[in-house]
Amino acid sequence: MQVSNRLKPFFENITFEREDNTMVVNFGPQHPSAHGQLRLMLELQGEEVVKAHPDVGYLHRGIEKMGENMIYNEFLPTTDRMDYIASTSNNYGYALAIEKLIGIEAPRRAEVIRTMLLELNRIISHLFWLATHALDVGAMSIFLYAFREREFAMDLMEDYCGARLTHSAVRIGGVPLDLPKGWIASLEKYIETLTSQIPIYEGLLTENRIWKMRLEDVGIIPVEMAKSWACSGITLRGSGVKWDLRKEMPYGLYPELDFDIPISDKCDSYGRYKCYMAEMYESMKILKQLIPMYEESDTQLMAHSPQYISSSKEEMMTQNYSLMQHFVLVTQGMRPPVGEVYVATESPKGELGFYVVSDGSPYPYKLKCRAPSFWHTGILQDLLPGHQLADVVTIIGNLNIVFGEIDR
Repeated sequence: MQVSNRLKPFFENITFEREDNTMVVNFGPQHPSAHGQLRLMLELQGEEVVKAHPDVGYLHRGIEKMGENMIYNEFLPTTDRMDYIASTSNNYGYALAIEKLIGIEAPRRAEVIRTMLLELNRIISHLFWLATHALDVGAMSIFLYAFREREFAMDLMEDYCGARLTHSAVRIGGVPLDLPKGWIASLEKYIETLTSQIPIYEGLLTENRIWKMRLEDVGIIPVEMAKSWACSGITLRGSGVKWDLRKEMPYGLYPELDFDIPISDKCDSYGRYKCYMAEMYESMKILKQLIPMYEESDTQLMAHSPQYISSSKEEMMTQNYSLMQHFVLVTQGMRPPVGEVYVATESPKGELGFYVVSDGSPYPYKLKCRAPSFWHTGILQDLLPGHQLADVVTIIGNLNIVFGEIDR
């Protein structure tokens, strides 16, 4: 059998003689349980996976190269399209990297609003994961319940920025808008609602014998494997490693907030499920602490740095120089100092990092993203062998990968 050079590394040890009793199956890239354009080449011995090869690149859009051909502010909405389930985390990670590059800090009220949006977005992402993962395994009711609460959270995002999925709710240097009237009261009501609903989710799943049979001792990631594949987020914490960038390399307001980092030493899919559920409680704890911080902060929303950041609308309407400066920043872009920076933040899926190199021009000389889903897809080649074909769907869903941030 003739195979292309691209596939030779995978097929070089596979023979197609009948007595081998193996079969190569393509799982994806159009399979609904692949959670994106993932192609898994699986070698099966009966129902058991003996070899797995993840093949990515079917969704490639050249986002990083686009970023090198856009002025810094222009690229920010494009980051929405990476992890589109948690757009604000992408916006914030990129904005934080550029702020470090140009040496400015967002005002306190802007940081409070950003952190509120980040933790609300974390809850949205976790609810989406819970709903789709449970549906993959065969639990229908929890899909409907989790999406209901996710819609309420997306209502809050829409009330703030006008968008439900791709938010662009953060700016380099701060945020564009203050919270609308009544938003805090709606947030408090939502926290109260979700606090009463998560125990219902847990009642449906945590001790459900079918759920436990499908997740327990499935997809075991030992600590050594997790570290060697550069896992992060809950994929790492589910293997007993207490590592969260909000605590280990704190940024923004997180050093001032009191919250715990849930971990599990089970190393399996069930342990990671427990971590996801616990993290939603911690996000609500953070949101409760942010409400008084917001009320105590002043009203400034953008950093004052005329060289890099446009003035407020009031100043542009009353001061000629501010209007001219805004025109230059919009049409030509800011010119950061020559240098390079790498900033990593804790997105809902793990470590999301942006590496930016500036040569002093309005365009990044080099822009590179470090997306957690890429590594959590690569680990499948070590993780899947030895599992049944039915467990492949469970493991892919449990790892919470999204291909918008893999095929960049």
